[in-house]
Amino acid sequence: MDLTGKVAIVTGSGRGLGLAYARRLAGSGAAVVVNDVDAEVAEAAVEAIRRDGGKASAVTAAVGDSEVAQALVDHAVETFGRLDVLVSNAGVLRDKVLWKMTDEDFDLVTRVHLRGTFTCARAAVVQMKEQGEGGRIILIGSPAGQYGNFGQTNYSAAKAGIVGFARTWAMELARDRITANAVVPVAATAMTATVPFLKPYVEALAAGEPLPPFARRELAFGSPEDVAGLVAFLASDDAADVTGQAVGIGGDRLSLYSHPEQIVQEYHAGGWDADDIAKVWPGAFAPHLQTVGEQLPEDPAQKEG
Repeated sequence: MDLTGKVAIVTGSGRGLGLAYARRLAGSGAAVVVNDVDAEVAEAAVEAIRRDGGKASAVTAAVGDSEVAQALVDHAVETFGRLDVLVSNAGVLRDKVLWKMTDEDFDLVTRVHLRGTFTCARAAVVQMKEQGEGGRIILIGSPAGQYGNFGQTNYSAAKAGIVGFARTWAMELARDRITANAVVPVAATAMTATVPFLKPYVEALAAGEPLPPFARRELAFGSPEDVAGLVAFLASDDAADVTGQAVGIGGDRLSLYSHPEQIVQEYHAGGWDADDIAKVWPGAFAPHLQTVGEQLPEDPAQKEG
């Protein structure tokens, strides 16, 4: 995958998945603007990329405000001459059940994920349109945004909204040959390390141990590096016709999420009142009710233990 001559911004790329994306893009030839809220972490990421022979520069800032988004774009243009790729990855968690979640918990998560993605994408698209050579907007979603997740009202809503961004922007940006896609990753990070059933796999990876096939295939769980190849692909010329998609990746699995579809339809002349619905619901709709939360299989090895 040759990205020579391309310039990318990766928000939240000082560590974890964001760092894996930045290193993979740089390893393929792109110049990368690393962004993180921690200056030391951002500079360490830049040095790691440079040691590997890549080009990188750092901007320390928290995404959300339009001024930060513009500063990232300006830095890319001033340092590397252009902008071709935005990977909107920055995120935070403030997990609590609905009745315990504060306004501040909700606002912070949606500000970083939703507003941060919006402002950065808007600034990037303006630059890409001025260049007139197309571009790539790559947004980072989550299974929580696809299925919901206990204790993540704010995060699930934001990640669902990010997929909505990708669907919408794919239509709006098509004439300018700018694609917009959402990546739905599953990988060992500081976030997944807090999930009890994933903790043993996170610890195994940290110890340099290989993951069992069950984890890599059935759970689609692996390292951040397992995800980074998809970001490099979507940033490339090979993905010029891929837009408006939600693409899942993790471990050994690559997947494509569907658009939400209406799965049952019934008709009633003159419309539906509550009694009409109550009559038809048990037979026509109840058998097709959807689950909530991601339905994951149990690891046979852990079950036996």
